[in-house]
Amino acid sequence: MFVYLKTGGGHFAPAKALADNIQSEHNDILVHLIDGLTEGNVMVRKSVEDGYRNSVNNAMWTYSTMYVLHKLEPVSRLTTNLISYFVTPYLEKKILEIDPEKILVFHFLLIKPINEIIKKHKLGTKIITVVTDPFTAHPMWFQETNNEFIVFSQVLKQTCISKGIDAYKVNVFPFILNEKYSRKMTDFEKICTKMELGFNSNRKIVLILGGGDGMPRGREIVYNIMNQNVDVEVAIICGKNKRLYEQCKQLKQKHKLTNLKVYGYVDFVRQLIGISDVVITKCGASTFMEILMMGKIPIINNFIWEQEKGNVEYVCKNGMGVFEKDTRKLPGLLSNILSDNVIYDAFRDNISRASLNNGTQQVANYLVNTQ
Repeated sequence: MFVYLKTGGGHFAPAKALADNIQSEHNDILVHLIDGLTEGNVMVRKSVEDGYRNSVNNAMWTYSTMYVLHKLEPVSRLTTNLISYFVTPYLEKKILEIDPEKILVFHFLLIKPINEIIKKHKLGTKIITVVTDPFTAHPMWFQETNNEFIVFSQVLKQTCISKGIDAYKVNVFPFILNEKYSRKMTDFEKICTKMELGFNSNRKIVLILGGGDGMPRGREIVYNIMNQNVDVEVAIICGKNKRLYEQCKQLKQKHKLTNLKVYGYVDFVRQLIGISDVVITKCGASTFMEILMMGKIPIINNFIWEQEKGNVEYVCKNGMGVFEKDTRKLPGLLSNILSDNVIYDAFRDNISRASLNNGTQQVANYLVNTQ
């Protein structure tokens, strides 16, 4: 049983990738994907899901403030108790109905209710906390130190140990991604995909990708690139952000931008990453790892302080990409990277040397083969 909340794609995406892998290779194992707020109060669901989406896209400082405030134990306890009140009835019903051997928790707000349900009914179910932030994790992930843990870096394992968690309970794996990101596109595939999607095969492609909820300040980024006449084709994926989609469509129509393609929520993100030369992105865990796994250079324009700070540091310290907050400087930065083969190849070489692996198969094997 994999439990999650839809606060961005970073919690659901690894749960879905792992579930798909296990289901495809083990016919005798059934994985249940459970959204903790499936039967929760409508207003609470909107507050949790839309509150996250709106704060990240429209007022990042509000999310960052809440992130810091929840480091205070009274605040985190209040929020956890409140969420527990609304999710416990449904989770309790599903746990008793399914009677799972293992429960993987992909969101820190579900750790407390899951543990309390298991204790209440005296079940022998193993609970595993999957910390979906690979480098910088909020203290709320470690509120139940008796659980087993799956983390995605040695840095985070040390954090777990510093929180009083026994080292043998902490399992380190490469980051979990959909298996399709494990393989880079061949040159022939790139040519065919460019033709299929209507791109000019001879021009560089810049992809603007912020995850399922779109790219914060996406319209501003597009406008600045187009206004500086950078010799590239630009594609922006707006995801579920309808406002951003309409803004970019209007910009395209108003200025007759033939080198701009605007997408909403699509199921061919891998193809767009695969044909791109540079990806302007927000540094969410799943998104930046997908970009690197495909061998593409990330230009990070946005990240959540301090949740995604470790992701940015990992990219920049290892020379895999750059962070540039000022959208007005992005056109010049793009031109420098794409016109100078020495700079471009240095980034690509550093990404290649990192020898990144998809941890989905390893985690799946661990779950299937351990008691």
